[in-house]
Amino acid sequence: MSTVTLYHNPRCSKSRATLALLQENGVEPQVRRYLDEPLNEQEIRSLLTKLNISVIEMMRTKEAEFKEQGLSKESDDETLIAAMVATPKLMERPIAETASAAAIGRPPENVLDILA
Repeated sequence: MSTVTLYHNPRCSKSRATLALLQENGVEPQVRRYLDEPLNEQEIRSLLTKLNISVIEMMRTKEAEFKEQGLSKESDDETLIAAMVATPKLMERPIAETASAAAIGRPPENVLDILA
């Protein structure tokens, strides 16, 4: 099995549940606290490709910072990616990633699909 990286916020219940679920399934992921070690533009683009979703689907649109920055669901991808780089809190969590795939852990069980 390839290495699993978990983009994790320990204050988030879904993120903690996803970490526990991975461990229960024999996976000890590399944990990256993305609020402390933000992703750069290239890393976000790579995750988007593996997730196979739109940029807005990778964002926490209900965070106050989303509105405060003048962002909307109609904002262009470049603007949204730049916002996630500048404000990591806007990135959806948790995300589990392998060499070839990624999944958002909402619900946590979603990440099991990439372990095969």
